[in-house]
Amino acid sequence: MAEKKNEYPASVEADRRLLEFETWEDYLDSLIEIADLRNLRSIPSARTIAAFGYRANGDTLQEKEFYKRRKVIHGIVYPTVKPYVLVSEGADEGDAFSRELAVRERANRVGILQSIIFIRHFTKGGFEISGYIDYAHRLIVENWAPFFKGNKMLLPRDSDLGYYHWRHGTVRSNISRNYKPVMDPDRGLLFQNRHDHKIICPDPQQDPGQNTSKQRIYSPKYTHIEIYDHVVRRKS
Repeated sequence: MAEKKNEYPASVEADRRLLEFETWEDYLDSLIEIADLRNLRSIPSARTIAAFGYRANGDTLQEKEFYKRRKVIHGIVYPTVKPYVLVSEGADEGDAFSRELAVRERANRVGILQSIIFIRHFTKGGFEISGYIDYAHRLIVENWAPFFKGNKMLLPRDSDLGYYHWRHGTVRSNISRNYKPVMDPDRGLLFQNRHDHKIICPDPQQDPGQNTSKQRIYSPKYTHIEIYDHVVRRKS
C-alpha cells in the first residue's frame, strides 16, 4: 500500500530517514565520507569519528537514541494491526438496531466500511438529544458488550462527529478517527472521509455521496435512526 505524503508532523517526517537503516552501524556508515576511509583506512575508526558528530549537519544520534526513535517512527509509519473480538456475537436479535450494527461490526473494525450513525432521541423529560457517530471510531474506544446485550442504549456524546442537546443548548462538531465535519454554504453539514477524502452528505433530501448508501432503521427505543455506510477506497 502506498504511503500518503505530508500525513505526519515535521518532526516525524524528519525521523522517517531512520527507517533506511537496520542498525546503528548502518546509520553511522551513511555519515562517513570517502576521505575518512582513505585517511583512516578503518571502518570502525571512521564510525567513531561519525559518532562524535564530526560528519553530520545536525546532532548525531547515539546508539540508544537511534534505536528508540527508530522504533517510534516504525510504529507510526507501519502500525501493527491489533487483534479484535467481535463483541456483537450473541447480540440481542429482538432489536433491529442491534442486528444492523452487528452485521456491520467486522467491516468497520477492519476498515472496509466506515459507517456514520445518526440518532435522534427524546429523554423522559421530552428533551431532544441527537448527533452523528463514527461507528468504527467508537468501536475502538468503548466497550460495546452492554449495548449488544440489550442493557444499554447508544446515544450521541459531545465528543462525537456531531452533537445536539436541546436542554443544554449544546451544539458541537468534532474530527473523529475517520471523518472531518465540513460546513458547506449550500449543502449544509457534510463529512469528509479522512482516508479516501470522499464526501458524505447526511441531508435526507440529497444523495449521500460516492460509495455511500443510507438506511433508515426502526427501533422502539429511538425516535429516529439513519446509518450511512461508506465503502472506503484506499489507494494501493
